[in-house]
Amino acid sequence: MLFMGTYTPKLDEKGRLFLPAKFRDRLAEGLVVTQGQDKCLVVWPTDVFAEEAERASARPMTNRAARNYARVLFAGGDESTPDKQGRVGIPAHLRDYAGLERDVVVIGVRDRLEIWNPTSWREFQAAALLEFADLDEDED
Repeated sequence: MLFMGTYTPKLDEKGRLFLPAKFRDRLAEGLVVTQGQDKCLVVWPTDVFAEEAERASARPMTNRAARNYARVLFAGGDESTPDKQGRVGIPAHLRDYAGLERDVVVIGVRDRLEIWNPTSWREFQAAALLEFADLDEDED
């Protein structure tokens, strides 16, 4: 299943996110929420996170960038399973990292979801769309 689309669910008073309905079956067996780049959170299906963990482990720990990536990926991660209503708890340290309050933006990005603060998403999207418009089809 490819994760696609943009959704605007809300966090409840306990910091739980209602996952978009179309993604709940894919995430029902479990998921991992981690810090992402650009101050967003990444929601990985457990099996996809395992593949990412393998990729991170394959890089030499003598490489500073590899060590830093592994530290960020694993230290802030939270493994969970959605409840029967399709909610998943987002720990306070992850909500703080991404600046999440009640309103959030969830986007599908191929094999994962990203959770954004709405203002951060609008700013990122505006800049990314300008870059997208300038892409040269002949570049590799």
